Parts: sequence; C-alpha cells; structure tokens
Amino acid sequence: MADKKAQLIIEGNAPVELPVLTGTMGPDVIDVRSLTATGRFTFDPGFMSTASCESKITYIDGDKGILLHRGYPIEQLAEQSDYLETCYLLLNGELPSKEEKAKFVGTIKNHTMVHEQLKSFFNGFRRDAHPMAIMCGVVGALSAFYHDSLDINNPQHREVSAMRLVAKMPTIAAMTYKYSMGQPMMYPRNDLNYAENFLHMMFNTPCEIKPISPVLAKAMDKIFILHADHEQNASTSTVRLAGSSGANPFACIAAGIAALWGPAHGGANEAVLSMLDEIGSVENIDKFIAKAKDKNDPFKLMGFGHRVYKNFDPRAKVMKQTCDEVLAELGINDPQLELAMKLDEIARNDPYFKERNLYPNVDFYSGIILKAIGIPTSMFTVIFALARTVGWISHWKEMLSSPYKIGRPRQLYTGYEQRDLPSGRD
Repeated sequence: MADKKAQLIIEGNAPVELPVLTGTMGPDVIDVRSLTATGRFTFDPGFMSTASCESKITYIDGDKGILLHRGYPIEQLAEQSDYLETCYLLLNGELPSKEEKAKFVGTIKNHTMVHEQLKSFFNGFRRDAHPMAIMCGVVGALSAFYHDSLDINNPQHREVSAMRLVAKMPTIAAMTYKYSMGQPMMYPRNDLNYAENFLHMMFNTPCEIKPISPVLAKAMDKIFILHADHEQNASTSTVRLAGSSGANPFACIAAGIAALWGPAHGGANEAVLSMLDEIGSVENIDKFIAKAKDKNDPFKLMGFGHRVYKNFDPRAKVMKQTCDEVLAELGINDPQLELAMKLDEIARNDPYFKERNLYPNVDFYSGIILKAIGIPTSMFTVIFALARTVGWISHWKEMLSSPYKIGRPRQLYTGYEQRDLPSGRD
C-alpha cells in the first residue's frame, strides 16, 4: 500500500515525489519507477537495496534469523511437515487438506518417470562431465520432450509443467549420478515417498535392492525442505528474469541451475568439504583458525556466517540435529567428519566467531550429512537444485499470474564517448 511519500531533491531541480510502499512485513520500499521521467535512474550494484518484484511466497528477516514460507516458520515446516506438503504450500499458498495432499502426492508420483528417449540424451556427455553441466543440459532439453505444456499464458500448462519439474528432478539427478558411475539407471518406484525414491534411484542397482533407512530418508527430506526456497536470491532472480522474456519453464529452470552452480551460491556446501580437505586433520585446526582471523590471509572458513542472516541461520539449527541423527545412525568413523564436528565446536565457543555471529550455516551441516550418506561432493549442488526447483517454479508461476514486464536493468556507462574511426584506414 502506498500511504506515504518520499521526496528526492536534486540540486537545481524541482523535488521528485516518490510513493513509499508498505508490505505485510519488512521495511518500507521507495517506488522509483517514475524516476525515469526525470532522465535519471538509481545505481545499485548487486541489487542490495532494490526490490525487483512483489511476492507473497517467502519472507526473510536476516537480523532476527527468520525464514517464513507463506507465513509458516521454516523450523515448524522441517519438524512437522514433509517436502511434498511444503511444495504444495509454496505452489498454492496454503497447506493442503488430507484429500488435497493425497491427490498432489499421487500426481507427483504419476510424473516421476522421464521419457525413455531421454536416456539416450545422456550418452552425448563425457563420463567425467560435472553433474551440474549435465543437469543444465538435460533440464533445458525437457522442453523438446514435453512440448505439450509450454504455453506460458495457459494456467493449466503452467500447472502441468510445475508438477513435471517437481516430480522428475529426483529422477534426472539420480540418472546424472548413475551415468557418471557407469551404473544402470534405476526407474522410480511409486510405493516409496519422495526422499526414499531418490535414495533408491541413487544407491540401488537392478541386481541388489537394499531397504532405505528411515533415518536417512528423513534427513534427505529435511534437506529438501530447508533448501526449497530462499526468496529473491541469485538463482531465483535468474529464473524470474528468464521467465520475464516469455521463455518456457524448462529453459527458465535450466537458467536457475546455471546460476546456482556458482560457488558463491549453490556450491557453498561443496566448498565446505574442500575446506576440510585443505585443513587435513584435527591437529591443524588451530593453525587454520588463526589464518581465518588474519585479515591479510586469503583463507576463509566456508560454511560459517551468511550474507542474509546477520544473527543465525534458522535452517542450521534443524540441520545440526539432523546431522547428529545421521552420524549416530551410520556410526561413521571418518576423519573428515570428526574434523568438521571439532571445527563446529570451536566456532560455537570462540569469542571471535561469537562476536561476529559467524555460526555454522545450513551449508556446513548439509555437506557433512550428504558426505555421510555417501553422496559425492560433485552431486551436492545437484541436490540443492533438486530441492530448490519448487521455489523457482513457484516464483515463475507467481510472476506470470499477474502483470509483469521483461527485465531490463539500467547501467552507469563509463566507457568512451562517441568517437570516429581514424581516417586513412585500409
């Protein structure tokens, strides 16, 4: 609601009156859209002070460590809900009734298989290709296999595409892993829940079907919930920007996967394991803690602190408990996991980290859990993409359901003024 006004005063010009918009939560927003009429626009690299859209999906208060999906705290969803119910909530705005959830789960299960011809598509990739490279290509190619639901102006087409993406991402992720391992790809099983089915397709083979551990399936489901959406981050903004051009949903999600691939975004939990490799052993922790405190040393502790959360990451509390449960279930004696737990203990008690709110974040614990389950680090960001797909598609659907404009950021040009080519050129 625009119930207040702000004035922009530029020396020598009449004041420019700008509406101030108020949301249901969070700071007020100054609407600068009319500024273009003055021949000026704002400069905000990284969009640190710019709201690119209006949204009803997710709210974050980084100072207070709050993350809400459709108003529900992430801690409550992780403890009392499951991933597919959270998907329904993000996509539809409300929690489902028992009947609505059963129908939704049934629809997802009916879409878990991929077109059989898609298996041949994998053969075009090298066996040692990074799984995220394969994911970008395969998800983008889905539009060539499912072109019966690509009319973005048709609400039914948008709904079918959303269901297909949520349902097929675990299958494609597992196929990507199996391809890199040289193992036969496993078909999904509709008698398993979402997380169990993913673990089945990842770790079972046609000659040996092992039962899925309930503890590991629960941990996997929580990882999915905790990564389902995170407001207007780089990959979600990429999906919205691609969608604003009218691109099909599979292309938009492929664009999101490409943005997520960056180590500053989705690659953070993979970077945690790389950091643990660099530290090497518990005996080296003090040396690397000192390096982390040294402003002149480039070494950084990965998985501590967060760009958005200035207090604590609310997802990390849930993930810490899940991490403890998984390690207890598996009884793993892994030096790297021992190192991670020691690092966690030190960072939680060291005044340097406490004063700066450098607590372990969700990436720190999720990396440890995934390694313990047996998932290679190259697959970590793939699993992040799998979980985040529902957030991306929810934002894509929200954008298309109301008037929108193609994204077109401005720039501050600092290059040459117009100049002529030199005369006498051959």
